[in-house]
Amino acid sequence: MHRPLAITDDQELLDDLLRIAAAAGVDIDVAHAAAHARPYWSQAPLVVVGADLADDLAATGPSPRRNVLLVTRGPGDPDIWRRCVAVGAHTVLELPEAERLLVEELGEAAEPATRAGTVLCVAGGRGGVGATVLSASLALTASRHGLRTLLIDADPLGGGIDVVLGQEQATGARWPDIAGREGRVSFTALQDALPTFGDLTVLSWHRGEPAPIPREAMRAVLDAGRRGCDLVIVDLPRHVGDGESEALSRATSTLVVIQADVRGALAATQTLAILRRHTGDLRAVLRTGSMAPDVVAASVGVPCAGVLPELRGLARTLDRGDPPPLGRAPLGRFCAQLLSTLAGAP
Repeated sequence: MHRPLAITDDQELLDDLLRIAAAAGVDIDVAHAAAHARPYWSQAPLVVVGADLADDLAATGPSPRRNVLLVTRGPGDPDIWRRCVAVGAHTVLELPEAERLLVEELGEAAEPATRAGTVLCVAGGRGGVGATVLSASLALTASRHGLRTLLIDADPLGGGIDVVLGQEQATGARWPDIAGREGRVSFTALQDALPTFGDLTVLSWHRGEPAPIPREAMRAVLDAGRRGCDLVIVDLPRHVGDGESEALSRATSTLVVIQADVRGALAATQTLAILRRHTGDLRAVLRTGSMAPDVVAASVGVPCAGVLPELRGLARTLDRGDPPPLGRAPLGRFCAQLLSTLAGAP
C-alpha cells in the first residue's frame, strides 16, 4: 500500500509533519527536493507540500491530481495562495492551528473508510433485566452472520462484557488502555490491540477500579468502529455521563430492555426520560412478566422491538464460562430477526 508523501526541506516543518503523522498512526515518505517527489507523485494517497518547496515543485510541472495540501508553519506569507494554486493544492493548512485537521487528512488517506457501521446502543430499563446479555448476543449473532462487529462495554460497573462472552482470559487491551485516546484512531490499530474473535472485536472493562469514559475517547472509538465495521453495539450503564452521551448521540437506534411488570415499567419510564435527552430512536425490548408486553410498551411511550424469549438456565451457562446459547436457539433467532429489522443484517 502506498504511503502519504511529504515534500519539504524545512527541518522544523518536517519534524512537525512526522509528529503529526505519528499521531495519526501513519508512516509517510519524504522528498527533500522537488525532483525527488516525481516517483511518488501520482501514487501517494495524499501529498503534503511544504511552502519552502512549493515554487520548486511548480517548476517541475507536476501532473494534476487530487489530495494535495500546502502546509506552512504560521501565517503571514502574502504569496501562499499563489503557491497553493501553482502546485494544484486544494487548501492551505497553517500549523500549529491546523494540526488536528492534518491528522484527520493523513489518517483518512492511509485508511479510507471501508464500511459505514450502524451504531446500536442497548440499555436496561432497570438493573438485572439482561441488557448486557442482549448486547453480547446481538454482537455474536452479527459476527457469525459475517458482519464485522465492534462490541463496546460502556458500563464500568458491569464486571466486563468479556465475561458474558466467556472470554475474560483473552489477551488484549481494555478500557483503561484506551481511555486516554482522542482524535482519529485507526480501526486496524484498534482491532490489533483489542481481543478479536473472527469478525467480532470487543472493548471491555477490566476488573479494577472503575472510571468514567471521556467523551473524546468514546468518539474516537466509535468513529474507528464506524469506518471499519458493519455494526457497532454499545452496552450502556443506567447513568449517562459524557462518554455515554456521545454514544447515544451517534446511535441509529437505542434498545431499552424492560421487564413487563409494574416495577419494570416505572423504572423504565425514568430511564427513558434520561435517554430522550441524548438520542432520538428509542425502542423497547420486553421481558415477559405479570403485564402484557404491548401494554407496557404503550405505557412507557416507545414502540416494541420484540419480546425476549425465556432464558432458562442462562446463569448456569454463563457461570460455566460459555457464551449465551444462540444459533437456532430461541435467543439466536430473536437476535437475528432484530438485527434484520434494525441494521439491515441478512
